[in-house]
Amino acid sequence: MKKADVLFVSNKTKGRQFAKRLASRNPLLTCVLGTTETAKIPRISAAGKNPNLTDYTPPADAEILLLGRCRCIKQIPVTPEGIPTPALITRTALQLSNIPSLIVDAGSRIKPMVPFVNLNGNYGEDIRSGKACEDAPKIFQNAKMLGEQLSKLGGYLVIGESIPGGTSTALAVLLALGIDAIGKVSSSMSINPHRLKTEVAKTALKTAKIERGQLSEKPIEAVSKVGDPVLAAVAGLAVGATGNIPVMLAGGTQMGAVLSLIQRIKPNALENIAIGTTGWLIEDSTSDLVGIVRQIADVPILAANLDFSSSRSDGLRAYEKGIVKEGVGAGGAVIATMINGSITSEIVLKNVEEHYAKLIMGGNRL
Repeated sequence: MKKADVLFVSNKTKGRQFAKRLASRNPLLTCVLGTTETAKIPRISAAGKNPNLTDYTPPADAEILLLGRCRCIKQIPVTPEGIPTPALITRTALQLSNIPSLIVDAGSRIKPMVPFVNLNGNYGEDIRSGKACEDAPKIFQNAKMLGEQLSKLGGYLVIGESIPGGTSTALAVLLALGIDAIGKVSSSMSINPHRLKTEVAKTALKTAKIERGQLSEKPIEAVSKVGDPVLAAVAGLAVGATGNIPVMLAGGTQMGAVLSLIQRIKPNALENIAIGTTGWLIEDSTSDLVGIVRQIADVPILAANLDFSSSRSDGLRAYEKGIVKEGVGAGGAVIATMINGSITSEIVLKNVEEHYAKLIMGGNRL
């Protein structure tokens, strides 16, 4: 494994030790789906050409991971600028190393037209209602049971997510738990709408009649009032699996919120957890994953050091301009692919380009 391919961002010694443990194990990737009405607030999410299409982004991402094409919509999910979903990167990584994947529905309005595990949760409401995810306790417990079972199948678990508007709900949960996160959560857009996200999160807390940090000892209640189904599910999966195997939380600042939940529910689980993300997110000057994580626990952060600047595709080169950055477990999937050293970031780019070209030329098909 070349240093240039995987970056050890925080606690480098512990990060390298964690990577060494993973190198001798076989991964299983789970992608957790969910939708919320929060994502339909104008200008808060770039996961879809318009807010109403955000309901289709998670199921379409799931279909790309398993099929290489979408069934629920005609075209692959794109940002308003036409930048393709990071599910394209995740699928490429999974195929390069023959990594198995499992779709988990935490609570989405539109279900994917592929096999998935249903946690029997409802989609999330607008967090400004103060009743954002009333199914959170059930979702967490069902996910915990699933995590325990999955830990018997794979050498380690990579947990990704697809939920539009997820950084805004993560911000509200972080504030409810007492974490300083204003101005620190990421965005799939090049211009991070921090003011809007902060207004939405503050309104959510006010409506729920909770002060910052008031629910620091009641993490699942925080998710119920101002969170989303995916946060409950990812935390449950990790808590359930870490008793037997390592877990890589594959994502950006949303995983900071998950980490904060785990720290309060099962602190010793953190010894078996790392965050896997992309270099694009780490280099993003408008967010601070490291700063969020440092407030919670000494957990290593690894990053896939991808570089799409030489890509022939305008859509892929846009990743270098700070658009999208992460999602659908892209960073964690690429790390799992490169961690043994036989596959480099250059090979990943070459294969992503080939898949993207086939998808565009073949009419939504890989």
